[in-house]
Amino acid sequence: MRVGLLTREYPPDVYGGAGVHVEFLARELRSLVDLDVHCWGEGRTDGVLRHRPWSALDTANDALRTFSVDLAMTAAVEGRELVHSHTWYANLAGHLGKLLYGIPHVMTAHSLEPLRPWKAEQLGGGYALSGWAERIAIEAADAVVAVSGAMREDILNCYPVLDPAKVHVVHNGIDTGLYRPDPGTDVLNRIGLDPDRPYILFVGRITRQKGVPHLLRAVRNIDPAAQVVLCAGAPDTPEIDREFRDLFQELSRVRAGVHWIPQMLPRPEVIQLLTHAAAFVCPSVYEPLGIVNLEAMACGTPVVASRVGGIPEVVDDGKTGVLVPVDDDFETGLAQALDSVLGDPDTARRMGEAGRERAVGEFGWDAVARRTVRLYEEILKQA
Repeated sequence: MRVGLLTREYPPDVYGGAGVHVEFLARELRSLVDLDVHCWGEGRTDGVLRHRPWSALDTANDALRTFSVDLAMTAAVEGRELVHSHTWYANLAGHLGKLLYGIPHVMTAHSLEPLRPWKAEQLGGGYALSGWAERIAIEAADAVVAVSGAMREDILNCYPVLDPAKVHVVHNGIDTGLYRPDPGTDVLNRIGLDPDRPYILFVGRITRQKGVPHLLRAVRNIDPAAQVVLCAGAPDTPEIDREFRDLFQELSRVRAGVHWIPQMLPRPEVIQLLTHAAAFVCPSVYEPLGIVNLEAMACGTPVVASRVGGIPEVVDDGKTGVLVPVDDDFETGLAQALDSVLGDPDTARRMGEAGRERAVGEFGWDAVARRTVRLYEEILKQA
């Protein structure tokens, strides 16, 4: 079976959960199908072809630059039997490949443009184009993969003309051999963390979706003995970057031990930070699943997260972490949940152990890949 996997992110250029998903899915698929990966970038390596936006569009809106990559990807997937696209950045390429070559198109929905209206702040009028690309692709796709049950409901609510039988739930996965507790402390020492004080950890992009401003306001009121580590970078816009910086400075004035790491750390360093955190915090206001929560759980760390989207399908409230409703008291609830974990180390340890066990038992990438290939086979039989 000759499959073309279409994505914006692929190593070494991975900055979000969709990129992590594609990286590990592709790794497992290679032993099951004849796989070519098409992604953004330059150059070609074995089985990976990178495409850059057309130079004539260097100063154009990002949506137009994306469409130029989609056209290049479409031309390059000739000869594939099936295409599988990830995120709106590649969905149009999958749709055009379906039309041009008469092959099935499977798309995985990692998020939905109608549920991310703040993207208009980043893309301007390009948000109308990104929404159009997602809609035209999803409504014509031969199969749509939802990364959680909650995501499936969102897909059907946003796109009611879509046949529910075409929407399949395949959860994200985690490599628990790679993401596992690291007893080392060299990264913590380099950052300057006080080994005698616990710390809470956030890892993610500076976006409206990830709820970072809520977190910065909430942690003003947590136990003053706790340190705060923010691995936060890749701001969507200059405006949210300035907002983050202002809130960070305000927080640093009212409590000690606040550390901001603006660059993307190598994976081994993130794993060490996850391992030693007293709690990992995920304050997202929209999250189809949240791979980062699985990463924390696999490292044996309790999770404090918002009760939205697919997060409750990963974090077992009261057993592997604490879930907080996103309501008018969200920031107060975050602070109280963090304090409850910080104040009870024995319960936190049990939550971490249960999280590791859950990650190992239920979210392996090998199983994700096998379910994905079975879906490919079903679609090809129907074609």
